[in-house]
Amino acid sequence: MEETGIILARDHNREALRRALRDSRVEKLRRGAYRSRRATTGDRFEDGKGRALARIVAVGAQIRSAWVSHESAALLHGLRLWQLPEKVHVIQSYRASSASADDIARHRLTLPEHERTTVDGVATTSPARTVADCCISLHPLLALVIVDHALAVGVDRDAIIESVKSRRDSRGRRQALLVLELADPGAESAWETWLRYLVLRAGLPRPTTQLLVRTPHGEFRADLGWEQFRLLAEFDGRVKYVPGALGPGYNADRALFDEKRREDYLREERWGVVRVTSADGAGPALARILRHVPDDVRAGLSPLRRLPPPPPLGRPSGRQNVS
Repeated sequence: MEETGIILARDHNREALRRALRDSRVEKLRRGAYRSRRATTGDRFEDGKGRALARIVAVGAQIRSAWVSHESAALLHGLRLWQLPEKVHVIQSYRASSASADDIARHRLTLPEHERTTVDGVATTSPARTVADCCISLHPLLALVIVDHALAVGVDRDAIIESVKSRRDSRGRRQALLVLELADPGAESAWETWLRYLVLRAGLPRPTTQLLVRTPHGEFRADLGWEQFRLLAEFDGRVKYVPGALGPGYNADRALFDEKRREDYLREERWGVVRVTSADGAGPALARILRHVPDDVRAGLSPLRRLPPPPPLGRPSGRQNVS
């Protein structure tokens, strides 16, 4: 497994591995699996993602007749996640022993041939099956983050729906189909999905993602918008206002100035603009948007009660855009 960077204890001299571990030349991923120690990048997501992917590859090499699944498979397929998985999820047709590792989440069933594939040599569920599993098992917001990105990179929505409907066990099916109905490939970050989830749950009409607004000063795009209300809502990533955050020579002051001018132009054309940051909780963020919705529309809103409240606000693990 050296070509993957994974070192399995069963294939190596145990004493040599112990010395390498003691000398910090390798790091332990899980029982019986190691990799050469990496220098940290300073980016917690990239470091965490690299370690999570290495654990997935290790599990794929260590256990037989199993397919990486659920959010672990989503990560392997390169899909956006709100949080990195704490365990490696696998599907296998046989019962695990009572001594099976507690860092593996096992799902016992027979996986149809057409829902199997490999990614970088790791046996895993197909993209459509992966997304369907996530829709059924995860909180709807976490699932929506994955589906939005899956649709954006070309996973077929009908294939996901077919996978959901083909399950013998109907638990989670209704929720999964709702998430698939609400999914939108226009979301460019997990936070944008979060913002759209809030307004959909409140009963607002479905917003247009990446809404294009033309003004005498040029064309501008907004994360979400309602043309009928002339209202735009955006998630404001603070990183773009940090000097040098987006590479050498990045001018944060210029970015702030350009953002101010852009907003002035939009307001001149009678567009309302609501900016939300990660410091806002779900309630305050939604309240700020609703203040710009016409009174009669706000009074007639019917919340989508099939969507539960979003989980406690935390930083998504997926790399975010800077809009």
